[in-house]
Amino acid sequence: MTTYLLAGADLAAVLVLALAVYFPRHRRGDLVTAFVAVNVGVLAVTVALSSSAATIGLGLGLFGVLSIIRLRSAELGQHEIAYYFTSLALGLLGGLGAGGPWLAIFLMGLLVMAVAVADSGLLQRGARQQIVVLDSAITDEAALVERLELTLGARVHRAVPLRVDLVNDSTTVDVRYARASRPAMPASERGTADALLLR
Repeated sequence: MTTYLLAGADLAAVLVLALAVYFPRHRRGDLVTAFVAVNVGVLAVTVALSSSAATIGLGLGLFGVLSIIRLRSAELGQHEIAYYFTSLALGLLGGLGAGGPWLAIFLMGLLVMAVAVADSGLLQRGARQQIVVLDSAITDEAALVERLELTLGARVHRAVPLRVDLVNDSTTVDVRYARASRPAMPASERGTADALLLR
């Protein structure tokens, strides 16, 4: 009876995580399928291993190797990796039920709630990150930040140059910035500002 209770709680938790938290925010149906499939697979194998002579450590080590291979085979964002491992953790909690069923159910709810809050705007407060390629080679840090703020219409918190190409006259930079209250500068004005920066 406890096994069925934990399995039902696990399925409910992963469906809430995938369909109610992840999908409305990120709109990737392929990863919803991956999260649910990984969760159910981990749950099934963990339940099977817990009632057999095989050690649970062996099973967890196997899934650790498989998860590393999966994460290296496709490009995933850090938030998607967090959802991926939360699905794994939910399956393990549902299969092992260590500490009693109600503790496992409480931990499942805590995991889903923690990811939902961490992936919301409550903590990020408009923070953004992207890779920007500029059509000029800029080696001065102050000029680079000024150019990025003009281009993005935002306040730049950190700019890490990834590549400065002096031959093709371009700069690739990893930018961390926050949305500005004012709208982004129009392209015509940006061109004037860029010309002033290059003089």
